[in-house]
Amino acid sequence: MAIPEQQLTTWSHQGAIVTAQAAHTAVRNALAAANSPIRSLDYEVYLQGSYRSDTNVRADSDVDVVVQLNATFGYDLARLPVDQSQSFHASYPEPATYLWNHFRADVLRALRLSYGAPAITEGNRCLKIPAAPGRVAADVLPAIQYRKYEYFHGTSVQSFHEGVKFYDRSGRMVVNFPKAHYDNGVEKNSQLRTAGRYKPAVRMFKNARSCAVERGYLAGGAAPSYFIDCLIWNVPDDKFVASLQQTYCNVVNYLHDNPIAGFLCRNGLGPLFGTSPEQWTEAAARRFIAALVRLWNEWS
Repeated sequence: MAIPEQQLTTWSHQGAIVTAQAAHTAVRNALAAANSPIRSLDYEVYLQGSYRSDTNVRADSDVDVVVQLNATFGYDLARLPVDQSQSFHASYPEPATYLWNHFRADVLRALRLSYGAPAITEGNRCLKIPAAPGRVAADVLPAIQYRKYEYFHGTSVQSFHEGVKFYDRSGRMVVNFPKAHYDNGVEKNSQLRTAGRYKPAVRMFKNARSCAVERGYLAGGAAPSYFIDCLIWNVPDDKFVASLQQTYCNVVNYLHDNPIAGFLCRNGLGPLFGTSPEQWTEAAARRFIAALVRLWNEWS
């Protein structure tokens, strides 16, 4: 029996956003406070993940907040020819003296001054702020700007993909591209691409995932929301139609019947599947797809 359109419509609805925005605003205010050690630095604060992308569902709890330092940046010159790489180093001859670890320590200090030291805990990557009345919990990620260069002919003639760089507690460097992730989702959801049907579909499949876990079709934690979002982003635009039942079938059938090994992350800059902690495995994706098929076929 097919999953009813009404159920899929419920699954496609967005979760709460007011409490997420309140958490974001509270972090911004803490970092801009008079006693904040980063108040005068060149930095920006923005949401990332499902809350920023409007793909959050009721099951989503913590909001992800990036605190990005722009005065210092990491870089990737791998795509530049030798002369452009030399030009880059000539333009930026002095190494930075205020590094990521300094910035992270100052962000941590600013948050503890605002929220109270006992309230802030340190995770593997993020600084964690507990929920409070009117706002959800927040994971704050201190990071520095990262530039993946396409060309460099001087500081006024250059092109790069902007990302962020940070380190986990083991000292492993991590680079990702939250702004490109956001921009590509907006484009995919646009009137010219999917007529606003991509983001509701992502929410639908995230809730379908939760239902599949509840029914024992899929192991908990096997299909993280970020990877579901990236997987669905790779599906051709014409599979997203007005009927959610038809969209569900179109998307699942496409994923089931076609190769997915070459899929990209939603930022468009790296492969979705691989061996790093920031990547999924094709086998796990196939298990998720199989669970979606079973959920449809055994719905009652």
